[in-house]
Amino acid sequence: MSATLFTASLSIKRAVALINEMDLNRFPLLLSRILQKLHLKEERTFSEEEEEKLQAAFGYTSNDLDLVLETLEFILQQAAYHTAKPAVLGEQLKQLEMNEDKVQKIVEAWTNGARNLVQKLKERTVHPNQLEEVKWRLNLQMAQASQSKVKRPNALFQLGVRSDSTGKKDNIRLEFTHEELYDFYNQLETIQKQLDSLS
Repeated sequence: MSATLFTASLSIKRAVALINEMDLNRFPLLLSRILQKLHLKEERTFSEEEEEKLQAAFGYTSNDLDLVLETLEFILQQAAYHTAKPAVLGEQLKQLEMNEDKVQKIVEAWTNGARNLVQKLKERTVHPNQLEEVKWRLNLQMAQASQSKVKRPNALFQLGVRSDSTGKKDNIRLEFTHEELYDFYNQLETIQKQLDSLS
């Protein structure tokens, strides 16, 4: 039995709904570009100007476009990681309720680009940063200049990350509202399920 490549999280379901609405003529060009750039860790698939054009072409907000691009990249990364057979990839995309025409285009793109992508990913230099510590605290804003009674909770994180190449430790600070933290938690849940499926 083949490994499950995807978990039907809320974000993947939302992305699939958006993908199902995409113009079928432009869709293969999008996939082709993603396949060309997927092995380049530090490089964005599309420039900001290109993303603005894509938003206009597909009628997406910036967030919707980001979600679609990230999901398509994730689908192709998973296919590469598992060296998925085209039929298996197609079947699992259908289980996510992706339209048949989009499934077919992704499978075609994967069939044509798989060997090249997998080879490039194998050659890619692994240069990970290691997470060494996580510090956090909760804040509750009770007032601001324009309003006397405000309850605005947020979570502050500080991630201590050490670079393998330099040995230097950097602190990355993140601030989340309740909604942002909940979305982040859901993404972590999806990652955890994917890791669990590999072990």
